Amino acid sequence: MSNENKYDLIMFGATGFTGKLVCEYINSKYSDSLNWAIAGRNKEKLENVSNELGLSVPTIELDSNNKSHVENVLKQTRLILTTVGPYQLYGNEIIKKCAELGVHYVDLSGEPGWMHLMNEHKAQAQQSGAKIVHSCGFDSIPSDLGVLFLQNEAKNKHGRPYANVKCRVRSMKGEFSGGTAASLRATLGSLKTNPEMFNILVDPFTLCEGFKGPDQPVDNKPYYDEVLQQWSAPFFMAPINTKNVHRSNYQLNFAYGEDFLYEEMFACGEGEKGEAAAKAIASYNPMMGENVPKPGEGPSKESRDNGSYDMAFYGVVDGKVEMTASVIGQGDPGYSSTSKMITESALCLLNDCDDLPGGIYSTASSMGTKLIKRLEKNEVMSFKIES
Repeated sequence: MSNENKYDLIMFGATGFTGKLVCEYINSKYSDSLNWAIAGRNKEKLENVSNELGLSVPTIELDSNNKSHVENVLKQTRLILTTVGPYQLYGNEIIKKCAELGVHYVDLSGEPGWMHLMNEHKAQAQQSGAKIVHSCGFDSIPSDLGVLFLQNEAKNKHGRPYANVKCRVRSMKGEFSGGTAASLRATLGSLKTNPEMFNILVDPFTLCEGFKGPDQPVDNKPYYDEVLQQWSAPFFMAPINTKNVHRSNYQLNFAYGEDFLYEEMFACGEGEKGEAAAKAIASYNPMMGENVPKPGEGPSKESRDNGSYDMAFYGVVDGKVEMTASVIGQGDPGYSSTSKMITESALCLLNDCDDLPGGIYSTASSMGTKLIKRLEKNEVMSFKIES
C-alpha cells in the first residue's frame, strides 16, 4: 500500500447524522485500539462535533470533489469509511483514488447505477490491493449475509445450496433515512440526463459484470404466495438488496448456482387482513413526500433504541420450504444498526481479511462468515436456523 499509514481509518462524514453515530460507536468500543481521524467538508463543524462527542482524534478537512485534496488525505490512511452520499455526487474521486493508491474503502451506497459505473476501477483496485466494499449498512448486509448464512447451512446439511430463496421482512421498526431518500432523488435525477441508466437500474444482474441469470420473480406488486401461504408486498429496499445478493453469487463463483432465484418482500399475513396489508404497503412510498428526513436529520435516541428488524430466509425445494433462517437486529435499522454495521465492516477488512485480494466487492463475497461472526459477537444482529 503506497501511503504513509498515519491512520488505520478515516471516518468521512462525521458532521452528518449517521456519521456522528459511527463516531460514537467507534469511540465507545475501539478508541483505545484504533488510530483514526474524522473528516468532513467544514473544519469548524468537525471541531464542534469532536467537542460534542468528546473525541480525542484529529479532524481533517476533505473536499471529495477536489482531486489533489482527496489524494493528499487518502495517502494518510489504510481505509476510508464514508457516509457522505449521494455517492454518485460525492464518491467518484474517492473511489478512483482508493483504487489507485491501494486504500481500502467502505460505504453505505444503495445506488446500483453508480456502483455499476464504479466497477470501471476494479482492475486498478486489483493491481493496487485496494479492497472496496459497497452497501455496508441495512442495505444490504442483512439480505446479503442472510442468504450466505442460509446457503452455507444448506450445503452443510444437504450437500447443495438452494436454487430458490425467498426473503420476507417479518417486521421492521424504524425511521427512513434522509440520506437514502436523497440518493433516490439523485438517481431519479440522473435518469433525466442519462435515460440509458434505466436499463441498468431494472436489471437484477447489473452488478454481475455481464452475467445474465434466469428471469427473476416479480417482486414489485402484492400477491398471495402459495409456498409460504401468506400475502407478500414489495419491499422498498429490494431493488438494491437483490442486486447485491446476485453480485455475491457471481463473485463467489456461483456458490448458489447459475440458475439462482431470489425474491425479497414484506410478509403481510394470511386472509383478508393480509391482503389489505399487502395492498396498503404496495401503495405507500416511504422515500417520497414531505415527512422524509433531510440529509443530516434523524430520529431521537429513544426512537433509535426502540427500533428493530426481523428478516426470514426460506430455502425452497420443489415448491416447499425446506429450511428457514433468520436475521434479527436491535436498533433503528437505518441509523443505529447501520452505523454499527459499517464500522464492523471497516474493522473486518482491516483486521480479518489479509488474504482478500484487491477488488470491488459485496459484503458476502469479501468478508462473508468473518463479518457474520463480528456482527454476532458485538450484538449488532443474530443469525439463526429456525427450521
